[in-house]
Amino acid sequence: MTLDEAFARLARSPFRSRFRLSEKDRAYIREKGLGTVRRHAEDFVRLKLAPASPANDGKQTPMRGHPVFPAQHATATCCRGCLNKWWKVPLGVPLSDVQQEKVVGLIMAWIERQLKV
Repeated sequence: MTLDEAFARLARSPFRSRFRLSEKDRAYIREKGLGTVRRHAEDFVRLKLAPASPANDGKQTPMRGHPVFPAQHATATCCRGCLNKWWKVPLGVPLSDVQQEKVVGLIMAWIERQLKV
């Protein structure tokens, strides 16, 4: 699935399509840069999504507080349940490095699209 196809699919969800970067998120990105935000996304995915059974799965991603958080909700990459439902990522199996890269890529693509709005 291409990014355009993924975003078209997500756009059909009223819940997923309501997320936007706040002005505070935009200011954070301007201050820290996209490279730093990407490293944070990589850390969040590695620590909170990649394990086979993440702690507090389904509740580990806040709605706000960092630009990656609304991006994760908007892209259905916020928990293993959403990864399974939306992207058919198996439950109970650690995410591979390639899967983690794809999740981070989707998150960052959403953030970059938001910055253009």
